[in-house]
Amino acid sequence: MPVRCRFLCSALGCILSILQAFQPVEVGAAPNVLIIMADDCTYNDLPLYGGKNAKTPHLDQFAKESLTFNKAYLAEAMCQPCRAELFTGLYPMSNGCAWNHSASRPEVISLPQHLKPLGYRVGIAGKVHVKPNSVFPFEHIEGFDPSCVRDPTQQHSLAGISEFMSRDNLNPFCLVVALVDPHVPWVMGDASQYPPKKIELPPTLADTLVTRQDYGRYLAEITYMDSQVGEILAELAQLNLTEETLVLFTSEQGSQFPGNKWTNWDTGLHTALIARWPGRVPENQRTDALVQYADVVPTILDLANAEPISAVDGTSFKEVLFGEKTEHRKYVFGIHNNIPEGPAYPIRTISDGEYRYIQNLLPDEIYIEKHLMGKQTQGKLNNPYWPTWVFTAWNNPHTYELVKRYTHRPKEQFYHTASDPYEMTNLAEESQFTKEKELLKSELESWMNSQEDPGIPVDTHEAIQAAKQGQHLFGPGIRKRE
Repeated sequence: MPVRCRFLCSALGCILSILQAFQPVEVGAAPNVLIIMADDCTYNDLPLYGGKNAKTPHLDQFAKESLTFNKAYLAEAMCQPCRAELFTGLYPMSNGCAWNHSASRPEVISLPQHLKPLGYRVGIAGKVHVKPNSVFPFEHIEGFDPSCVRDPTQQHSLAGISEFMSRDNLNPFCLVVALVDPHVPWVMGDASQYPPKKIELPPTLADTLVTRQDYGRYLAEITYMDSQVGEILAELAQLNLTEETLVLFTSEQGSQFPGNKWTNWDTGLHTALIARWPGRVPENQRTDALVQYADVVPTILDLANAEPISAVDGTSFKEVLFGEKTEHRKYVFGIHNNIPEGPAYPIRTISDGEYRYIQNLLPDEIYIEKHLMGKQTQGKLNNPYWPTWVFTAWNNPHTYELVKRYTHRPKEQFYHTASDPYEMTNLAEESQFTKEKELLKSELESWMNSQEDPGIPVDTHEAIQAAKQGQHLFGPGIRKRE
């Protein structure tokens, strides 16, 4: 269904929802929902997904009590768009937040509006990073404020989330705890646990001393994030709410290393997703079911025996959660526009969980990501490793290929992700994969048309200014795809 038609249906749905007499869910009929989000954590840096370095004892234990999704994805590897997708059940083009630091359309409906008529209390603690407030009317819970938890001299407090979760036993709650680790600057945790020489770097990272030092600090933040997850789960148990609460942990998009965040490669869009609901969700199991952030809202509503009050792009994976099905969707989709992080560089992708097809809409341009050029935070450069890559590329073939891979992209990229999880070998020109590539290409273009994807900005400067001013997607400098 075209985006405009979908939003007409959404508007009608909103009117009907106001007229309809919603009945709150009965006590015990639907779970409390606790969503714990990491921030910029590459999924396969976690031991649970094959990570070779990070120590995450709390997540490891949590997974033993939970169902782990091997193939969970988000549509855009940037904080604000992926959170808008998670909270609305809509893809970036549908909800309007397709660039970082932009906004969703004012008529969009999110978790609070869906759940409050059912009697839910809906709150968020930590990093919010979605707007406008009218679209995301969460109750704001103190305790994990980003300005505090990025300072090693200050401690976060569990008092706010504890009070929220225990406030009213008659009504269920939905609480998002959005942590800010391991987002840069990497200042939290004990980096001495990760001596640079002992680190095993993933193949996407150039082997320089500065890279190893920064990667060690990043790993320390993962361990620190893990400790916060442990604290939150312990508080839930202390309140005797474990049995009646669905807990979802997700790692958000990939880290701020080249090839992860701000990309459409698997290490950018693939996210960790772990679900626990004792007695309902299988324990210590994994699933290959393909799911996406847009599916979370309809799933939560399905668990409450309700439906979205406006149209969503996702569909419920409740049957996968309960171990009744092993499959969900056929494809997951992704986009990147690189605005306002740099010059326009629109990328679109599709994956079926085994293969990935990527289409770079401006392949003749150089990909420039301003954050890799360095940014001063607390008197230090966020990404001092990138200059060492460029400086050493002239006499190190592997580093040269990594710099080239990141800055120069062909029109098409095609990967057998199942055997090449870091997507290092582009098979787009290999004739034996023509059938698989053309199928994914066709499905991607159909999805783009259904989303009324505007494609390439006419004026990059106007587009960047629109994003900085928090305007939603259909603003100045945008044209429809031809």
